[in-house]
Amino acid sequence: MLETDSPTREAHNMENSVLSDRRKRVLIVDDEEDLTWTLSKKLSKDSDKFDLYCMNSGREAIEMLNQMPFDLVITDVRMPEVSGLDLLVEIKDLYPETKVAIMTAYGSSDVQHEATNRGCFSYIEKPFEINELRQLILDALREKKGFKGSVSDFQLSDIIQLNCLGRLTSALKLHCDGEDGLICFQDGNIVHSETRHLEGESAFYHIMSWQAGEFQVLRNFTPRRETITKGWQSLLLESLRRVDENSDMAKREAEREKRRRLRQVQQLLSRIHRAEGVEHVLIHTRVGFPLFYYGGYSERRDVVNELGNHVSTLLDSIVKVSTFMKGGELEFWEFQFEKRIYIFQHIPGEDAYLSVIGKDSVNSGFVRVEIKKNLQTLRELI
Repeated sequence: MLETDSPTREAHNMENSVLSDRRKRVLIVDDEEDLTWTLSKKLSKDSDKFDLYCMNSGREAIEMLNQMPFDLVITDVRMPEVSGLDLLVEIKDLYPETKVAIMTAYGSSDVQHEATNRGCFSYIEKPFEINELRQLILDALREKKGFKGSVSDFQLSDIIQLNCLGRLTSALKLHCDGEDGLICFQDGNIVHSETRHLEGESAFYHIMSWQAGEFQVLRNFTPRRETITKGWQSLLLESLRRVDENSDMAKREAEREKRRRLRQVQQLLSRIHRAEGVEHVLIHTRVGFPLFYYGGYSERRDVVNELGNHVSTLLDSIVKVSTFMKGGELEFWEFQFEKRIYIFQHIPGEDAYLSVIGKDSVNSGFVRVEIKKNLQTLRELI
């Protein structure tokens, strides 16, 4: 980033706030000197509306911006040293009130998408008619009327309806979980939508599936092309239908995933249970609530619950001893009673514990090996 001292920024703020009635200033940046010279001559007839400055490099433009505030900067994309996109980022970081438009002969959806994400107000493709550029400047310099602020907890469909019913020409720049999207309006009609990999109706429906995010309104934004012709009411109705359909599919998929995990856990517990002498294999919480059980009481929920309560009582006693001994977190414990063996294993990172109970003839070494071998998988499944 090019260095700019804070006094310069403060001077900008002072001039913008105190001299709010100052003449509008427009800066055009392009490394083609013939083009900037031609534009300065062609736009001279609008000298009563704005002051025009032309620079031939991004570095020169930054130096000029450091000296005085500008209302609009129009920059080429491909320039040596400081590209138009880099200049755009610099301006939005240092002087966020300055609007920036991009002009380029390398028009593509990627360039438009990148420029929009970096805060571009609008863009124009070379070659262009001078009247097209003049209209872009006049639209950008038009005095703002109305209120400025932010809203929260709105549904995306509500925001879209506000733009459509207000017959606005604008764009919604949206962000959700690391993904960016754009919805463009022309006189209240939805005419274009895009994400990184989609455009048109498919991009619109994808954006409408987002559950939450952030948005920014870009006034007087005109897309490079129109990719949507369907009416906005039909688009919203279809998007809501798809959301409902996807929600039902998601619920069914979640249920299938739950059953799959249950089967896998039961398979792992059954391997431990197959060891000679093992009677009960139980995964439970700290307070003894049974999460999974495999053993002779599978059809006796009440007995399994009682078993969990007894295990919890024993666990509390062990934890108290460990605390007294300053032994830290209890990870593994094995008890050898006269007629029974009890093996206890904490599942790391979870409020879950694996308890194995069996006769005194149990091969505890085999059980420990099985537990160690499947511990990470159990953690991922529960």
